[in-house]
Amino acid sequence: MALLLDSHFWIAIAFVVLMLILASAGVHKLAARMLDDAGAKVQAQLDEAEGLRNEAKALLDQVKAQKEASEKLAAEMLANAQEEAKRLQADAQVKLAEQLERRGQMAERKIAQAEAQAAAEVRAAAAELAAVMAEEVLVKRLSAAKTDPLIDQAIGQLAGKLQ
Repeated sequence: MALLLDSHFWIAIAFVVLMLILASAGVHKLAARMLDDAGAKVQAQLDEAEGLRNEAKALLDQVKAQKEASEKLAAEMLANAQEEAKRLQADAQVKLAEQLERRGQMAERKIAQAEAQAAAEVRAAAAELAAVMAEEVLVKRLSAAKTDPLIDQAIGQLAGKLQ
């Protein structure tokens, strides 16, 4: 009987009765369902986070691939530009050399033409001088003699050649 007077005993009995009432009312099923629902929500959030993580990783990989492709394209463009610059420089040097050659040839032609013209002018002046001197010589000979034997001989030869 001392057990009936002990407050701990009655508390234990009340606890057991409360548990039986809760069990008969299905509170344990409700609690389990609530825990399952909460677990399902957490699992859905974890699945969504994993999906977002995978999507972010795929996007990062795509960005890295695009960056590498862009860097490769930029390197190719730079190499092409350098090759084009070298080609243009070589072309410019060739054109400059050709232009210098043409100008040199043109200058040589002008010099040769000037030399030829100067030589022609000297020859013309020499011929004119010779003609003037010959005229003077002939005038002196003709004034001294009425007939010149050389002129008569030259006229005779001309007459023979004309026939």
